Amino acid sequence: MAETTLNGFGAKAARESGLRGVAADWASDQRAFKSASWGKAMMWIFLLSDTFIFSCFLLGYMTVRMSTVEPWPNTSEVFALHIGETNFPLLLIAIMTFVLISSSGTMALAVNYAYRRNRAVTIVFLLCTAVLGATFVGMQAFEWTKLITEGVRPWSNPWGAPQFGATFFMITGFHGTHVTFGVIFLLIVAYKVWRGHYDRGERGFFTSRRGDYEHVEIMGLYWHFVDLVWVFIFAFFYLW
Repeated sequence: MAETTLNGFGAKAARESGLRGVAADWASDQRAFKSASWGKAMMWIFLLSDTFIFSCFLLGYMTVRMSTVEPWPNTSEVFALHIGETNFPLLLIAIMTFVLISSSGTMALAVNYAYRRNRAVTIVFLLCTAVLGATFVGMQAFEWTKLITEGVRPWSNPWGAPQFGATFFMITGFHGTHVTFGVIFLLIVAYKVWRGHYDRGERGFFTSRRGDYEHVEIMGLYWHFVDLVWVFIFAFFYLW
């Protein structure tokens, strides 16, 4: 049987019940799709595919960690920061995590002020986010340098299971690459906001309709995803 309902304009429309009604809803009701631009939809698809890749990396890491017969290095000792005669377990990693999570806050503020058309404040928060991201990458480079000088390689390490080096460089390197590209794109978006490209709707890379600052939000989606992935890497790789 068909049901009679009111559509968005107050007019009556027939709606089928049962499985036919469900199929009709998914086929004809496009509100969930019409409200999203192609740019935002493609970013969500990209992030979904990236989620699969990071998930495979972390699952591979857990499989290797649980199946190896050699002792796994103690991450609290391996990633300790040596200051004078004192070792501070995971201090550098904690600072890196704080910096990256803080950048999510500045990115959210940048999106907020972008939709308010406040160009000056948007630029400030975009640049703050880029600086925090670059700081994270710099500290990660320091961490890599420290471990390499201590003898860690993708095929071996002086503390036990040789798979440790391979998984460490693969997972953190892949994530660091994402952060690096994110910093570059943040600077591009900040430049376009500063030049008023979004106000004029100029054609070109990372531009859109006149008065539309949606690309700042799209950049925010990517950046929040990178931050969220780091939370899982931090939990599985450094705390386990």
